[in-house]
Amino acid sequence: MWNAIVAAYAVLAIGSFVPFAAVYGISSMQTGNKKRALGLAMDLTTVFLIGVVSYLLNRTFGMQMGFYLILLFMLLGAGLIGNAQYRLRGKVDGLKLFRAIWRLSFFGLAALYVLLMIVEIVRFLAGGEWE
Repeated sequence: MWNAIVAAYAVLAIGSFVPFAAVYGISSMQTGNKKRALGLAMDLTTVFLIGVVSYLLNRTFGMQMGFYLILLFMLLGAGLIGNAQYRLRGKVDGLKLFRAIWRLSFFGLAALYVLLMIVEIVRFLAGGEWE
């Protein structure tokens, strides 16, 4: 059972645009609210992007800390945004802070996904090995 869950996650993570498009399409058809559907699709796709980008970072740079590197940047961003919130409003809204970091992570991870996937495809076409 666990292997099936891991395999399904791997397939959805590699083609992260598929769950994004599916969630966006289904949600926008059911609710009619395209802005909310886009946010929901971004939130779900970020889960898959974290997994695939951490794997691609590990594979491309030969390290075993891709996930922790992503987590570090998310925490640094949370600290910076939380500090800005505190300076502007005098308090930190945790839900808004989490949502901001999660959505910003989507954009950063999507860009890294495209870049690292191109690097891996070029490496493969140049005669490199594929796991």
